[in-house]
Amino acid sequence: MKYVMGIDLGTSGVKAILVDENGKVCCETSKPYRLIQDKPGYCEQHPEDWVEQTIAAMRELMARQPAHSRQVEGISFSGQMHGLVLLDESRQVLRPAILWNDTRTTEQCTRITKKLGDRLQKITKNQALEGFTLPKLLWMKEHEPNIDQQIDLFLLPKDYVRFRLTGAIHIDYSDAAGTLLLDIGKQTWSEEICQAFDIPSQICPPLVSSEAEVGTLLPQVARETGIKEGAKVFAGGADNACGAIGAGILSSGHTLCSIGTSGVILSYEEDHERELQGNLHLFHHAKKDAFYTMGVTLSAGYSLDWTKSLLAPEESFQALLEGVADVAPGANGLLFTPYLVGERTPYADSIIRGSLIGLDSRHERAHMVRAVLEGITFSLNESIALFRQAGKRIDSIVSIGGGARSQTWLQMQADIFQAEVIQLKNEQGPALGAAMLAAVGCGWYPSLEACADQFIHQAAVYEPNQQRVDVYAHLFRLYQSIYTKTRDIHVDLKQYRSI
Repeated sequence: MKYVMGIDLGTSGVKAILVDENGKVCCETSKPYRLIQDKPGYCEQHPEDWVEQTIAAMRELMARQPAHSRQVEGISFSGQMHGLVLLDESRQVLRPAILWNDTRTTEQCTRITKKLGDRLQKITKNQALEGFTLPKLLWMKEHEPNIDQQIDLFLLPKDYVRFRLTGAIHIDYSDAAGTLLLDIGKQTWSEEICQAFDIPSQICPPLVSSEAEVGTLLPQVARETGIKEGAKVFAGGADNACGAIGAGILSSGHTLCSIGTSGVILSYEEDHERELQGNLHLFHHAKKDAFYTMGVTLSAGYSLDWTKSLLAPEESFQALLEGVADVAPGANGLLFTPYLVGERTPYADSIIRGSLIGLDSRHERAHMVRAVLEGITFSLNESIALFRQAGKRIDSIVSIGGGARSQTWLQMQADIFQAEVIQLKNEQGPALGAAMLAAVGCGWYPSLEACADQFIHQAAVYEPNQQRVDVYAHLFRLYQSIYTKTRDIHVDLKQYRSI
């Protein structure tokens, strides 16, 4: 039996899976690493932590499955998007990586928009938002000029890890599309944008497709992990693009709900010409010559993590959710907005913060937990509403990530989204998408679609309950009013934030 390995470099940790030719996940493991949040709005990580924990995860897989170590034919990657890793001419890291959920760059986003106007949308198909890579580069110029002068190359997180494992430097189109430096139509780095902000185009890494073979493991890495030398390494893709592959979002009419630290509603596109509104994004898919549109909730699973840390730090998530199914929609008159670190879709607001509206002394823990789940789902539904306003038909949604591990939450998604929600068997998210890219790259299957037929299977389908649909439609309108009614309050409160 032959095997491939999929590695997903997430925000809170790295996940690695070993998959055989039939699509069976034989082994999986994950390793954590820490966030650095020294100032309000700042979120960084040490790239060396990614490398150490990725190698540790690979080594653990091989130790747990020693008979398979000689049969690993291919390895590919998925990774958190947008994060800025800076290297000098000796390929040494210059500073901690600035992550996708870092919001320090509001002024730089304003400057980008003012300088490029409509050209930015025409070239990149996206607006200037704090999460993207270009604003981070401009912040470096203004605030850390000594480091800026030493920049010889930038990479995104998974590309840095792959470089350390192979010695080869590349970035794939799906991750490059999230930098705000890529000309989506021409599939090249934009000289116009680089010149507008005095960014040397040579610091941009070489572009490749996600399924491209980019090298093999360095001998010392192969020895350290226990994987045979010569195992092929493929470029991989952005976490959302790989999550889409792992969920079978490979043709028009397919939509994904992915709930991790952030939350995503993603829909497949044949080309890059769709007109977008409401801070939706358009990126290259990890499937060649395909694209996807996407809306983002910055604090999706993170909101639930935060709730658990406050209410039940010693309990499991399963224990936290006990009793939620017995609470009626609306959580006994309680609404939650998941704006813990600002929001992206549809508001693109780094100042707004979360709210619990309607608290009274009769509320219990189960009410608060249900309100948090509903608030996360309402936020995701704002992206679905934008898709529908743009003419997309969304009748069926594949749900992956944390939101797919609770029957109560899956039914809630069906009722709020007003669409059938599909749960997958043995759902592995972006790590499976990375493994599928490796499987196709190794020639096991002629296409991602053929691979998906073997690797991906439905477990259950949740249909909307019309009575709850009507209740949630009214609650959703109330939810949508909270942003405009609290925004000015949060602007005034910003001066008092010290953490």
